[in-house]
Amino acid sequence: MRTHQPGQDVFRAISPQDIAWRPFPAFPPAARLAVVVGDPAQPGPYTVRVKLPGGEKLMPHRHEEDRVYTVISGVFYIGRGEAFDEEKLEAHAPGSVVVLPGGTPHFHWAKSGEYITQVTALGPITLEYLDPHDDPRNKG
Repeated sequence: MRTHQPGQDVFRAISPQDIAWRPFPAFPPAARLAVVVGDPAQPGPYTVRVKLPGGEKLMPHRHEEDRVYTVISGVFYIGRGEAFDEEKLEAHAPGSVVVLPGGTPHFHWAKSGEYITQVTALGPITLEYLDPHDDPRNKG
């Protein structure tokens, strides 16, 4: 008998208005994360959405897990490298898919307005800032 992944044992549809946006300790205060399917804190597959308001930045960081980003709305600006460098930003329009191997240093900027991306990966979710001073979890 086949077992199901967390949150995938019953057919269901999730409408945009049913997405529960919440603060995420590793994000700047204005950013939001929504768990769509699975439990990102546990081992196994998960799908989350990230909403970054216009002008907000996520400074250089990395994730241990491989990630697949799908741009839902807005323009997703992502750059690779250990320092924030506007020249390294690449713009991805809605519908674009970005494959980010685990361990890749990168940064984001909602340069032209709010964007929403959907992230699919295998948990547990990780986010490590290259400069600990950039990590909102260290402020308080």
